[in-house]
Amino acid sequence: MSTRALRRLKGKQRGQEALDLGDLTLGDSSEEQLDSANVYPPSNRKDSSRKAKKNKAQKNVSNIYELVSGLCGCPNMLLWPLQNEDCSGSDRKSVLHVEHRNLNPETELKRYFGARAVQGDQRPRQRNRQFHRSTWMTNPKDSWPRFSRPGISMTLLQSKEGIQYFTFEHGRQYQQVQFKFLDAVESMDPNNIVALLQLNPYHIDSLLQLSDVCRIQEDQEMARDLIERALYSFECACHPLFSLTSGTSRLDYLRTENRAFYLALYKHMMFLEKRGCPRTALEYCKLILRYRGKPLCTALTCIKGVHRNLCLLPNFAFSTALCHFHLSQQEDVDPEESEKDRQKADQMLEKALIMFPGVLIPLLDLCTVQPDARVSSHAFFGPKSQIGQPPALAELTALYVGRTHSMWRETAVMFWLEASVKEVLRRVDAKDPLVDDCQNKKQRYKCAPRNIHRHVLLSEIKEATSSLPLEVTSQPVMGFDPLPPLDSVMSYSRPERQHVGATNESTLSLFFRSLLPNFNLQVSSMDQAKWR
Repeated sequence: MSTRALRRLKGKQRGQEALDLGDLTLGDSSEEQLDSANVYPPSNRKDSSRKAKKNKAQKNVSNIYELVSGLCGCPNMLLWPLQNEDCSGSDRKSVLHVEHRNLNPETELKRYFGARAVQGDQRPRQRNRQFHRSTWMTNPKDSWPRFSRPGISMTLLQSKEGIQYFTFEHGRQYQQVQFKFLDAVESMDPNNIVALLQLNPYHIDSLLQLSDVCRIQEDQEMARDLIERALYSFECACHPLFSLTSGTSRLDYLRTENRAFYLALYKHMMFLEKRGCPRTALEYCKLILRYRGKPLCTALTCIKGVHRNLCLLPNFAFSTALCHFHLSQQEDVDPEESEKDRQKADQMLEKALIMFPGVLIPLLDLCTVQPDARVSSHAFFGPKSQIGQPPALAELTALYVGRTHSMWRETAVMFWLEASVKEVLRRVDAKDPLVDDCQNKKQRYKCAPRNIHRHVLLSEIKEATSSLPLEVTSQPVMGFDPLPPLDSVMSYSRPERQHVGATNESTLSLFFRSLLPNFNLQVSSMDQAKWR
């Protein structure tokens, strides 16, 4: 019997095996410099020494974001199995390995509910059925408009050291549609975008922007459908040499034409998570990482060397401890291994609480748990810990708590957290040197970079968006291009508009504009005055 048949008998599918968390490790939080001899395999130590000399400037940094950037809060990286120092290159490659079939959410849903429940008994109607191009990221629907190339294409810029650099390009006709879209956005009337989509049903930015409008109106199905249509349009425009999953293709986020591709992938990943397909969402997260999606805070730019500093981010510090705790609770594990995982979980959680005490009270509040009087009144975990946080760290803390609080609600996890908090208070009262060391390290969180602000806006977590600085919330933020990079590369520019007459903002458009986080009625009135 073939291997494939054996997998089917066991109810398994290729590429859908559970993630192995056995190698989940974090380096010592007290180590500030990267030890290349422990990071690279023995066969690559000579190369690693040369790289260590080349990256000597990275040592003794004063801002944590200079070393660890783009890792703060990717929903599907919280439980990512990171490699330890003994991993081979092939093992590291497997962490980001993506198979085409794993990009289809139906593969995961069939595992949970069976093919009959997912597909149903409905047969596709042959009459008036449209034939779409076969793609990997989306399944074209018969309800979609007939596809015709919208005027977007992909070009190979260069090939260097086995890596191919591509970019999307807008044709002349597509540029004209893009200018009309920008006019529709400035009108703040969603009906204008709808009218534009009726004539150009596969215009990317219109699909992204209208998806946000549908999501605000709680029409999740339509919002998800529009994102899938945008991905389909992108995949149909891909270059023949462009590889979705091999990791050898790159797209520069600084180029305006490429940004919508990242945003469509990210929004699709978020919808998959809400749909109950976390494994498929993880595959799309890895897909973004393979394109170096650092501007969306999903890029693990230095997987070989940066893992020793991940404990300086609250999401990795707490989630890795939680992973080891769950490993210790498995029934089919050797008791000695289980005890080791539990001890490691206790140590990691205590370090996380000492490093980030501001996480505890907001986490308990969202879990509807009343903290002990000794905990809430103690200076280490009380209101002082919230006020004393650097603004950038408060942003990361709110992002993690808002995204993962449901993972801490289990009774066993809460008892474990309670015991760790008591131990931390004992160490604080005993003036453990680790406490002062962690307090000094928190000064590295000077200011969050623009890509982290962008990720917070896309996360749609109110606890995190409310912590954004004023310079972010006071500027216009649009779903089709949130917080564009300051050094954007534009291949064409928009012609200047001739404003004739006065235009009054309708009640409907004012309503949609009020839903934006940066809405200001006084500024809106000033904008209208400029049109007159």
